Amino acid sequence: MLLAVVVTAIGLVLLLSFKPHDVAGVAQPPAAIAQTQDPGNEAPATHRPAGDRAFDGDVADTRWGPVQVRITVTDGKIADIEVLRSPDGNRRDIEINDRALPILRQETMSAQSAQIDSVSGASYTSDGYIRSLQSAIDRAGL
Repeated sequence: MLLAVVVTAIGLVLLLSFKPHDVAGVAQPPAAIAQTQDPGNEAPATHRPAGDRAFDGDVADTRWGPVQVRITVTDGKIADIEVLRSPDGNRRDIEINDRALPILRQETMSAQSAQIDSVSGASYTSDGYIRSLQSAIDRAGL
């Protein structure tokens, strides 16, 4: 009986002292994702044809990190979408976003709204993208 108590106590100490492996490696965010800290409602008018207006969506905080998009509006339609922020804390986040963000962008361009489906396997990013997109659309008055 004493042996069982000692072995249990040692096992418990070892279990409580266990530190999980940090998955955050040295990984670069996808090139398609421009990281910016610009919190403004309307984006600066750089690198856009005359008449185009850009609107930043709210930063949507998700479980894995913030998501923010910028839409460019031409003639009352979404002409472009740029992802300003997305989760990039580890390689897995980057892999997920490399796959999901182009799909979300394409869906947005087709729908011309935030009424799009989430990408399977990227639920948190999809939710954050859709929330930020809707706020940008609201700012644009579309």
